[in-house]
Amino acid sequence: MSASVTAVAVGDSEDVPERGRLVVDIGDRTVGVFRVAGQLRAYENTCPHMGGPVCQGLIIPGVRENLDEGGMTVGQEFDEEDLRIVCPWHGFEFSIDTGRHAGAGRPRLRSFPVDERDGVIYVEI
Repeated sequence: MSASVTAVAVGDSEDVPERGRLVVDIGDRTVGVFRVAGQLRAYENTCPHMGGPVCQGLIIPGVRENLDEGGMTVGQEFDEEDLRIVCPWHGFEFSIDTGRHAGAGRPRLRSFPVDERDGVIYVEI
């Protein structure tokens, strides 16, 4: 038997502005909802590294390394299109878009389907 999935209203659309977040308790879970480039993402507020409250960490742009034609580094710059969440316990960074660890791709955050209808945000648990 599989567990039933329930869509839970977690807030109004205006509660999560562009580049913003909303952290809510849904039953025995805490979930962070983020809006980046108009898209909503929802993740469990538990860092896979050591269980820290990852969704409550800083939101920062990633750093992109610029390479010349020979593949040598010629500088770095912030990438405002690659926003990340930084776990406040140990500094692990995760892409808000994918939930993947910024460097290794693993570990990754546990995601939940999230939807927006009639001005209300719903997360499926």
